[in-house]
Amino acid sequence: MDSSPVYIGACGFSYPEWIEAGVYPAGTRSAEMLGLYSRIFPVVELNYTWYQMIRAETVERMLAGRHNLLFCAKLTRTMTHEIADDWRAQAALYRQGIQPLLDSGRLLSVLVQLPPFFRRTPENRTYLAHLLDCLHPLPLTVEFRHRSWARDSVFRGLEARRVTLASVDAPPLPDLFPALDVVTNPNLFYLRLHGRNLAGWRSGDKQQQFDYNYSEDELAQWSRERIPAMRAACSAGVVLFNNHVAGQAVRNAQTMERLIA
Repeated sequence: MDSSPVYIGACGFSYPEWIEAGVYPAGTRSAEMLGLYSRIFPVVELNYTWYQMIRAETVERMLAGRHNLLFCAKLTRTMTHEIADDWRAQAALYRQGIQPLLDSGRLLSVLVQLPPFFRRTPENRTYLAHLLDCLHPLPLTVEFRHRSWARDSVFRGLEARRVTLASVDAPPLPDLFPALDVVTNPNLFYLRLHGRNLAGWRSGDKQQQFDYNYSEDELAQWSRERIPAMRAACSAGVVLFNNHVAGQAVRNAQTMERLIA
């Protein structure tokens, strides 16, 4: 599988600051941004779905006229960060809302991004297992933010479910989940690059947290040393940049495309 496709893009696309950064032309309206983005990259990670429940009619509008664009989508925060009492009903609503993407064959994965305070406890292990069951048969990726989940038993559990473990590139904070190239799903590997702004992550300010510009040498640590092994173990891969500030994600993604090519 060493020639498996690797789709590279950004986490999100609707950033007004990308106009000033030259990613989008001056005067670009929000409604035009996805169309312009689809001319740059083959895949996008939808982050608005973390803030609000995804709706089928919205998805259908996004699909229209963008026949080659692939999608990943975050799970809504009411099932990860602010777990609602009716989270099972929320999972059912999410499955309904994302169904057009699944039917179109253009959904690579749903990202279950868990917060740093979601530690590996018996209660959280049980909840996550039930959540993954409720989201079946969607293609799923889990991103852990706490180091306690970095265990072989966790990886084996994901592998048994054919759920992808998200690989992450982030600052080396003591409790943060480490950068790993562990493959748990032969269908897909999923790499998210958040930037290495250590002071920004410690500050808690989201704008500072994702304000980082990767050097080519830093990107080569993945493109030459880690991605080839992940690619050989999977039928496809996705690499997404979350350092959106000032359009840095776009520039870094384009560099990664060149390095992988």
